[in-house]
Amino acid sequence: MSIKGNYNHTLKACYVGYITQAIVNNFVPLLFLTFQSTYAISLDKITMLVTVNFLVQLIVDLLATKLIDKIGYRVSIVAAHIFAAAGLVGLAFLPTVLPDPFIGLLLSVIIYAVGGGIIEVLISPIVEACPTERKEAAMSLLHSFYCWGQVFVVLFSTVFFLVIGIDNWPVLAIIWAIIPFLNAIFFMRVPIAKLINEGETGMSMRQIFSMKIFWVFVVLMVCAGASELAMSQWASAFAEAGLGVSKTIGDLMGPCLFAVLMGTARVLFAKLSERINLIAFMAGSGVLCIASYLLAALAPVPALGLAGCALCGFSVGILWPGTFSLASAKCPRGGTALFALLALAGDLGCSGGPTVVGLVSDAFGGNIKSGLLVALIFPVVLILFLWITKKMNGQKAAKAAENK
Repeated sequence: MSIKGNYNHTLKACYVGYITQAIVNNFVPLLFLTFQSTYAISLDKITMLVTVNFLVQLIVDLLATKLIDKIGYRVSIVAAHIFAAAGLVGLAFLPTVLPDPFIGLLLSVIIYAVGGGIIEVLISPIVEACPTERKEAAMSLLHSFYCWGQVFVVLFSTVFFLVIGIDNWPVLAIIWAIIPFLNAIFFMRVPIAKLINEGETGMSMRQIFSMKIFWVFVVLMVCAGASELAMSQWASAFAEAGLGVSKTIGDLMGPCLFAVLMGTARVLFAKLSERINLIAFMAGSGVLCIASYLLAALAPVPALGLAGCALCGFSVGILWPGTFSLASAKCPRGGTALFALLALAGDLGCSGGPTVVGLVSDAFGGNIKSGLLVALIFPVVLILFLWITKKMNGQKAAKAAENK
């Protein structure tokens, strides 16, 4: 069967799309301390790079609710990969071309964040629309490729820095740009189905906003994004500066192992989804997340601190795709707007979580452990709203039984 008629190729393109998303979100954090020493950029400005990345993605998420259905999925997803490639190439040149290196970094981040935002909005509904069964498993497996992409970014970057030298990181930025460029070409050819069936209409923004359960999902997405990124974005810097280990060990045992365990959790749920209660699995993950943050921040020895960072990866693995699955099941006619709004909420958390850690750490004289302790609020709130979700589901089931 040709590429144009085979949805397996669509799934493969989506998997690479999430690898692109992993590159966009995780390459620059590996260079935080390098930027600080090379360009004399303060910790609060470095924090701004993370904040702007996810704020731009958040704005794109908001615009996507109106524009993507009009533009079309194919044009939008191809453009997303081109933006991602252009931003990564910009990282290699703009800091040295412009008078202020920080402005060059910031502009590059803005460009690739546009691509990242569109990818975040579109990849999940494209997979959801594919004619496959076991949607919860498919969604969890899809999101695991973000994790494997993160592992690939950290491992390849670490080897590159050791062999070629960290001063040559601009070359690596160009190498990473090849992946979204080639995937843009792939997306031009694969089949893309519609999320809403022919003859049906998706829910309007007003209808979605009127659903109480939607706002619960919004809070869950914010907390999921914040719980994940507050640790993953600072894991490298925390391991190097907060735990006193080398950059190589810090990257491998911090963000790399974090991503391995996060991907493992998603693949595990994909295999066992028919036998596991999703809400219960997410609640247990939230408890484990709290424990991992405490271990990372309060461990008396570096090895236990690194274990806390890694364990956090497993704990947050199901939170983001799980919320997507819960929302899709409760709002089957939500369409692109639902996925865009949830991605917006998730990106708000992705921006807020690392920002809180950075600002609190800066206020405590660069003590990243203090920032991680404050970030505990995110998994705590997530568990509370999972309980609310379960309660609302129970009330709805009770009403349905009464009507019978």
